Amino acid sequence: MEIFKNKTQFDFMGKRRIALGLSTTINVLSVIFLIFYGLNFGLDYTGGILIEVGYEQPADLSEVRNVLAKKGYEDVLVQHFGTTREVIIRLVPQKGENNGEKVGNEILQALNQGNNYSIELRRVEFVGPEVGEELATDGWVAMFYAAIGILIYVTFRFEYRFAVGAIVALVHDVLVILGIFSLFKLEFDLTVLAAVLAVIGYSLNDTVIIADRIRENFHKLRKATTVEVLNRAINDTLSRTIMTSALTLMVLIVFYFLGGKALHNFSLALIIGIVVGTYSSIYIASPVALYLGVNKSHFQAKRKNPNQGNLV
Repeated sequence: MEIFKNKTQFDFMGKRRIALGLSTTINVLSVIFLIFYGLNFGLDYTGGILIEVGYEQPADLSEVRNVLAKKGYEDVLVQHFGTTREVIIRLVPQKGENNGEKVGNEILQALNQGNNYSIELRRVEFVGPEVGEELATDGWVAMFYAAIGILIYVTFRFEYRFAVGAIVALVHDVLVILGIFSLFKLEFDLTVLAAVLAVIGYSLNDTVIIADRIRENFHKLRKATTVEVLNRAINDTLSRTIMTSALTLMVLIVFYFLGGKALHNFSLALIIGIVVGTYSSIYIASPVALYLGVNKSHFQAKRKNPNQGNLV
Protein backbone atom coordinates (compact mmCIF):
# COMPACT_ATOMS: atom_id res chain seq x y z
CA MET A 1 0.00 0.00 0.00
CA GLU A 2 1.42 3.40 -1.02
CA ILE A 3 0.60 6.78 0.55
CA PHE A 4 2.06 8.79 -2.30
CA LYS A 5 0.75 8.12 -5.83
CA ASN A 6 3.94 9.38 -7.44
CA LYS A 7 7.52 8.75 -6.42
CA THR A 8 8.62 11.37 -3.91
CA GLN A 9 11.89 13.21 -4.49
CA PHE A 10 12.53 14.94 -1.18
CA ASP A 11 16.11 16.08 -0.67
CA PHE A 12 16.63 14.57 2.78
CA MET A 13 20.42 14.60 2.56
CA GLY A 14 20.36 18.28 1.63
CA LYS A 15 19.14 19.02 5.17
CA ARG A 16 21.57 16.67 6.88
CA ARG A 17 23.79 19.39 8.35
CA ILE A 18 20.81 21.18 9.92
CA ALA A 19 19.44 17.89 11.25
CA LEU A 20 22.78 16.77 12.71
CA GLY A 21 23.28 20.18 14.33
CA LEU A 22 19.81 20.04 15.87
CA SER A 23 20.29 16.46 17.05
CA THR A 24 23.68 17.27 18.58
CA THR A 25 22.19 20.19 20.48
CA ILE A 26 19.32 18.07 21.80
CA ASN A 27 21.69 15.27 22.86
CA VAL A 28 24.01 17.71 24.65
CA LEU A 29 21.02 19.17 26.51
CA SER A 30 19.88 15.64 27.40
CA VAL A 31 23.30 14.85 28.88
CA ILE A 32 23.22 18.12 30.86
CA PHE A 33 19.77 17.27 32.24
CA LEU A 34 20.94 13.78 33.21
CA ILE A 35 24.04 15.17 34.97
CA PHE A 36 22.31 17.94 36.93
CA TYR A 37 18.78 16.55 37.35
CA GLY A 38 19.35 12.82 37.12
CA LEU A 39 16.52 10.35 36.67
CA ASN A 40 13.54 9.97 38.95
CA PHE A 41 14.01 6.24 39.49
CA GLY A 42 10.96 4.27 40.46
CA LEU A 43 10.60 1.92 43.38
CA ASP A 44 11.96 -0.93 41.24
CA TYR A 45 15.37 0.71 41.32
CA THR A 46 15.60 2.70 44.54
CA GLY A 47 13.99 0.24 46.89
CA GLY A 48 11.41 1.34 49.46
CA ILE A 49 7.75 1.05 50.33
CA LEU A 50 4.85 1.87 48.04
CA ILE A 51 1.49 2.43 49.69
CA GLU A 52 -1.81 3.07 47.92
CA VAL A 53 -4.72 4.48 49.91
CA GLY A 54 -8.27 5.33 48.86
CA TYR A 55 -10.27 8.31 50.14
CA GLU A 56 -14.04 8.83 50.19
CA GLN A 57 -13.50 12.39 48.93
CA PRO A 58 -10.73 14.24 47.07
CA ALA A 59 -7.51 14.06 49.07
CA ASP A 60 -5.40 17.09 50.00
CA LEU A 61 -1.82 16.07 49.18
CA SER A 62 -0.25 18.84 51.26
CA GLU A 63 -2.21 17.65 54.30
CA VAL A 64 -1.03 14.09 53.68
CA ARG A 65 2.59 15.29 53.53
CA ASN A 66 2.19 17.23 56.79
CA VAL A 67 0.77 14.19 58.58
CA LEU A 68 3.62 11.99 57.37
CA ALA A 69 6.22 14.62 58.32
CA LYS A 70 4.86 14.67 61.89
CA LYS A 71 5.28 10.88 61.98
CA GLY A 72 8.93 11.25 60.98
CA TYR A 73 8.62 10.39 57.28
CA GLU A 74 10.47 13.31 55.69
CA ASP A 75 11.76 11.78 52.43
CA VAL A 76 8.38 10.83 50.96
CA LEU A 77 6.68 11.22 47.60
CA VAL A 78 2.90 11.75 47.63
CA GLN A 79 0.85 11.97 44.44
CA HIS A 80 -2.59 11.21 43.05
CA PHE A 81 -3.04 7.87 41.32
CA GLY A 82 -5.67 7.89 38.60
CA THR A 83 -8.22 10.05 40.48
CA THR A 84 -8.05 12.66 43.24
CA ARG A 85 -9.48 10.10 45.67
CA GLU A 86 -6.60 7.69 45.25
CA VAL A 87 -3.16 8.52 46.63
CA ILE A 88 0.19 6.85 46.17
CA ILE A 89 2.75 7.24 48.96
CA ARG A 90 6.32 6.22 48.19
CA LEU A 91 8.90 6.36 50.95
CA VAL A 92 12.28 5.03 51.92
CA PRO A 93 11.90 2.65 54.88
CA GLN A 94 13.38 3.61 58.23
CA LYS A 95 16.72 2.06 59.11
CA GLY A 96 16.26 -1.60 59.87
CA GLU A 97 12.58 -1.46 58.88
CA ASN A 98 11.54 -3.81 56.09
CA ASN A 99 8.00 -4.68 57.13
CA GLY A 100 5.84 -2.96 54.55
CA GLU A 101 2.54 -4.04 56.14
CA LYS A 102 3.55 -2.59 59.51
CA VAL A 103 4.55 0.76 57.98
CA GLY A 104 1.38 0.80 55.87
CA ASN A 105 -0.83 0.27 58.91
CA GLU A 106 1.01 2.98 60.87
CA ILE A 107 0.55 5.48 58.03
CA LEU A 108 -3.11 4.53 57.59
CA GLN A 109 -3.73 5.02 61.31
CA ALA A 110 -2.02 8.45 61.19
CA LEU A 111 -4.05 9.54 58.18
CA ASN A 112 -7.34 8.44 59.76
CA GLN A 113 -6.82 10.41 62.95
CA GLY A 114 -9.15 13.41 63.22
CA ASN A 115 -11.04 12.63 59.99
CA ASN A 116 -14.80 12.29 59.64
CA TYR A 117 -14.33 9.91 56.71
CA SER A 118 -12.53 6.61 56.38
CA ILE A 119 -9.40 5.92 54.38
CA GLU A 120 -8.86 2.49 52.87
CA LEU A 121 -5.49 0.79 52.52
CA ARG A 122 -5.45 -0.61 48.97
CA ARG A 123 -2.01 -2.15 48.66
CA VAL A 124 1.49 -2.18 50.13
CA GLU A 125 4.63 -3.17 48.23
CA PHE A 126 8.17 -3.43 49.56
CA VAL A 127 11.32 -3.58 47.44
CA GLY A 128 14.68 -3.98 49.15
CA PRO A 129 17.52 -1.67 48.05
CA GLU A 130 19.71 -4.60 47.03
CA VAL A 131 16.97 -5.81 44.66
CA GLY A 132 16.66 -2.35 43.14
CA GLU A 133 20.42 -2.13 42.59
CA GLU A 134 20.45 -5.54 40.89
CA LEU A 135 17.56 -4.56 38.61
CA ALA A 136 19.30 -1.32 37.63
CA THR A 137 22.56 -3.10 36.83
CA ASP A 138 20.90 -5.88 34.83
CA GLY A 139 18.82 -3.39 32.84
CA TRP A 140 21.74 -1.25 31.70
CA VAL A 141 23.88 -4.32 30.99
CA ALA A 142 21.08 -5.67 28.78
CA MET A 143 21.04 -2.38 26.87
CA PHE A 144 24.83 -2.52 26.41
CA TYR A 145 24.76 -6.08 25.07
CA ALA A 146 21.90 -5.16 22.75
CA ALA A 147 24.02 -2.35 21.27
CA ILE A 148 27.00 -4.69 20.78
CA GLY A 149 24.79 -7.30 19.09
CA ILE A 150 23.36 -4.64 16.77
CA LEU A 151 26.84 -3.45 15.85
CA ILE A 152 27.93 -6.98 14.91
CA TYR A 153 24.71 -7.77 13.02
CA VAL A 154 24.68 -4.64 10.88
CA THR A 155 28.42 -4.93 10.17
CA PHE A 156 28.09 -8.46 8.81
CA ARG A 157 24.86 -7.85 6.92
CA PHE A 158 25.78 -4.52 5.34
CA GLU A 159 28.95 -2.55 6.04
CA TYR A 160 30.61 -1.24 9.17
CA ARG A 161 29.84 2.38 8.22
CA PHE A 162 26.13 1.59 8.40
CA ALA A 163 26.72 -0.19 11.72
CA VAL A 164 28.31 2.93 13.18
CA GLY A 165 25.44 5.03 11.83
CA ALA A 166 22.89 2.67 13.39
CA ILE A 167 24.60 2.78 16.79
CA VAL A 168 24.83 6.59 16.71
CA ALA A 169 21.12 6.73 15.85
CA LEU A 170 20.24 4.39 18.73
CA VAL A 171 22.33 6.38 21.21
CA HIS A 172 20.57 9.52 19.96
CA ASP A 173 17.12 7.96 20.53
CA VAL A 174 17.94 6.72 24.03
CA LEU A 175 19.44 10.07 25.07
CA VAL A 176 16.35 11.96 23.90
CA ILE A 177 14.05 9.69 25.93
CA LEU A 178 16.23 9.87 29.04
CA GLY A 179 16.63 13.63 28.67
CA ILE A 180 12.88 14.21 28.53
CA PHE A 181 12.26 11.94 31.53
CA SER A 182 15.01 13.75 33.44
CA LEU A 183 13.78 17.26 32.54
CA PHE A 184 10.17 16.62 33.57
CA LYS A 185 11.03 14.38 36.54
CA LEU A 186 8.98 11.51 35.14
CA GLU A 187 9.30 8.23 37.00
CA PHE A 188 11.75 5.82 35.37
CA ASP A 189 10.97 2.22 36.28
CA LEU A 190 11.30 -1.21 34.71
CA THR A 191 8.40 -0.65 32.30
CA VAL A 192 10.12 2.47 30.93
CA LEU A 193 13.39 0.54 30.53
CA ALA A 194 11.45 -2.11 28.60
CA ALA A 195 10.08 0.67 26.38
CA VAL A 196 13.61 1.97 25.73
CA LEU A 197 14.74 -1.51 24.69
CA ALA A 198 11.68 -1.79 22.42
CA VAL A 199 12.57 1.56 20.82
CA ILE A 200 16.07 0.25 20.11
CA GLY A 201 14.57 -2.68 18.19
CA TYR A 202 12.06 -0.49 16.35
CA SER A 203 14.65 2.10 15.31
CA LEU A 204 17.07 -0.60 14.18
CA ASN A 205 14.39 -2.24 12.03
CA ASP A 206 13.71 1.08 10.28
CA THR A 207 17.43 1.68 9.76
CA VAL A 208 17.99 -1.80 8.34
CA ILE A 209 15.16 -1.40 5.82
CA ILE A 210 16.64 1.88 4.54
CA ALA A 211 20.15 0.40 4.47
CA ASP A 212 18.89 -2.58 2.49
CA ARG A 213 17.35 -0.25 -0.10
CA ILE A 214 20.58 1.79 -0.24
CA ARG A 215 22.58 -1.35 -0.99
CA GLU A 216 20.08 -2.30 -3.69
CA ASN A 217 20.20 1.16 -5.25
CA PHE A 218 23.99 1.16 -5.34
CA HIS A 219 23.70 -1.80 -7.74
CA LYS A 220 20.84 -0.30 -9.78
CA LEU A 221 21.91 3.36 -9.99
CA ARG A 222 25.49 2.98 -11.11
CA LYS A 223 25.88 6.54 -12.37
CA ALA A 224 24.23 8.23 -9.39
CA THR A 225 26.20 9.92 -6.63
CA THR A 226 26.14 8.57 -3.09
CA VAL A 227 23.88 11.43 -1.95
CA GLU A 228 21.43 10.66 -4.76
CA VAL A 229 21.43 6.97 -3.87
CA LEU A 230 20.70 7.72 -0.20
CA ASN A 231 17.92 10.16 -1.08
CA ARG A 232 16.36 7.66 -3.48
CA ALA A 233 16.44 4.89 -0.88
CA ILE A 234 14.78 7.02 1.79
CA ASN A 235 12.10 8.20 -0.66
CA ASP A 236 11.47 4.61 -1.81
CA THR A 237 10.78 3.51 1.77
CA LEU A 238 8.98 6.69 2.87
CA SER A 239 5.43 5.34 2.49
CA ARG A 240 6.26 2.26 4.49
CA THR A 241 7.99 4.32 7.18
CA ILE A 242 5.06 6.73 7.58
CA MET A 243 2.44 3.98 7.65
CA THR A 244 4.31 1.88 10.21
CA SER A 245 5.05 4.84 12.47
CA ALA A 246 1.53 6.29 12.21
CA LEU A 247 -0.23 3.00 13.02
CA THR A 248 2.11 2.30 15.93
CA LEU A 249 1.59 5.80 17.30
CA MET A 250 -2.20 5.41 17.11
CA VAL A 251 -2.05 2.35 19.35
CA LEU A 252 0.37 3.99 21.79
CA ILE A 253 -1.73 7.14 22.07
CA VAL A 254 -4.73 4.96 23.00
CA PHE A 255 -2.56 3.24 25.63
CA TYR A 256 -1.43 6.63 26.95
CA PHE A 257 -4.92 8.02 27.48
CA LEU A 258 -6.89 4.84 28.24
CA GLY A 259 -4.33 2.38 29.57
CA GLY A 260 -4.29 3.70 33.10
CA LYS A 261 -1.48 5.00 35.29
CA ALA A 262 0.52 1.78 35.06
CA LEU A 263 0.99 2.21 31.28
CA HIS A 264 1.33 6.00 31.28
CA ASN A 265 5.12 6.41 31.33
CA PHE A 266 5.63 3.19 29.37
CA SER A 267 3.49 4.41 26.47
CA LEU A 268 4.98 7.93 26.68
CA ALA A 269 8.51 6.55 26.34
CA LEU A 270 7.42 4.53 23.30
CA ILE A 271 5.69 7.53 21.71
CA ILE A 272 8.85 9.61 22.07
CA GLY A 273 10.95 6.70 20.83
CA ILE A 274 8.84 6.06 17.73
CA VAL A 275 9.02 9.73 16.71
CA VAL A 276 12.76 10.17 17.28
CA GLY A 277 13.50 6.66 15.99
CA THR A 278 11.83 7.40 12.66
CA TYR A 279 13.68 10.71 12.48
CA SER A 280 17.08 9.20 13.36
CA SER A 281 16.76 6.43 10.76
CA ILE A 282 16.58 9.14 8.10
CA TYR A 283 18.66 12.00 9.45
CA ILE A 284 21.22 10.27 11.70
CA ALA A 285 22.06 6.77 10.49
CA SER A 286 22.33 7.56 6.76
CA PRO A 287 24.23 10.89 7.11
CA VAL A 288 26.73 9.29 9.52
CA ALA A 289 27.39 6.53 6.99
CA LEU A 290 27.78 9.22 4.31
CA TYR A 291 30.29 11.18 6.38
CA LEU A 292 32.25 7.97 6.98
CA GLY A 293 32.69 7.66 3.20
CA VAL A 294 30.27 4.91 2.21
CA ASN A 295 30.06 4.45 -1.57
CA LYS A 296 29.15 1.90 -4.22
CA SER A 297 32.58 0.23 -4.12
CA HIS A 298 31.79 -1.14 -0.66
CA PHE A 299 28.89 -3.18 -2.08
CA GLN A 300 30.40 -4.44 -5.32
CA ALA A 301 31.23 -8.12 -5.40
CA LYS A 302 34.86 -8.87 -5.96
CA ARG A 303 35.40 -10.35 -9.42
CA LYS A 304 37.54 -13.40 -9.95
CA ASN A 305 40.76 -13.04 -11.84
CA PRO A 306 40.14 -14.69 -15.28
CA ASN A 307 43.70 -16.06 -15.26
CA GLN A 308 43.03 -18.01 -12.05
CA GLY A 309 41.19 -21.29 -11.85
CA ASN A 310 40.26 -23.53 -14.79
CA LEU A 311 43.53 -25.45 -14.55
CA VAL A 312 43.97 -28.00 -17.28
